[in-house]
Amino acid sequence: MRFSKESMVIKLLLTLLLFTPTLRAKERIITLSPSVNEIVYALGMGKSVVGNTKYCYYPEASQSVSKVGGYFSPSLEKIISLDPTLVIMQNNNHKLNSQLKQLHIKTKMVKIDRLKNIKSSILELGEVFNKKERAMIIVDKINSSLKALKNIVLNKKILIVFGENSTLSKNIFVAGQNLYFDEIIEASDNTNALQSQRKGQPILNMENIISTNPDIVILLAHAMREKGLREKDLIAPWLKLPINASKNATIYVEEKRYAGIPSDRLILFLKDFKEILLDYQKRSLFN
Repeated sequence: MRFSKESMVIKLLLTLLLFTPTLRAKERIITLSPSVNEIVYALGMGKSVVGNTKYCYYPEASQSVSKVGGYFSPSLEKIISLDPTLVIMQNNNHKLNSQLKQLHIKTKMVKIDRLKNIKSSILELGEVFNKKERAMIIVDKINSSLKALKNIVLNKKILIVFGENSTLSKNIFVAGQNLYFDEIIEASDNTNALQSQRKGQPILNMENIISTNPDIVILLAHAMREKGLREKDLIAPWLKLPINASKNATIYVEEKRYAGIPSDRLILFLKDFKEILLDYQKRSLFN
């Protein structure tokens, strides 16, 4: 019995559909932090993101994605309702990770507290999505941006401060040791003004700040305008302190949201950081 060429093609297609286990449904990704969300989009997987947090503002397309809650309080029920094939989170929610695994939902946890972890997380996600080349390009750009910080100014004490502080009477959060901000300062051949065993974002009072005597102060204040504040409102209380940064007027406000989000956009903060060092260098020539 002979088969026509057309019937043979149909038979072959049916065989492939029935017996090829590698055929996959479209990815349905949920990202549970702004950093993770931005990395996933940067790797070209944005169209597969079906859920993220209410703090995921960038890129703009991610704002219209279903929200599953906040950074520390995502809704398990909402996550399940979106039928994800993969949920990606930072390593700060082991309970949720365990719950999702019990429900046979695939998860991926990443660590982005230090530079090496940021870069390795980008590469790991590149492997997951078969976007290794794109991930390597991002990491190479981060490495190049870090190298560009060298030999601008040396051995200066830099203090990085978080939040919109129009007064220094309250507790002030700063970048401590074992955090990528601390490593960026070191990569620029300078030192963190706060030298202690306190990691992450320790709290300082006014007396503590004066004792650090920073040469440069960088104020990370992305919500400044939302709170009706201006740069001079944030800089003013620092100018009253007996520290080198106030004497030399080297207090800078960084209001870009990306400054506090360790993702592929870290290169934008590194560019801004370089501009601050160049400005300090220029001011030093005239002092």
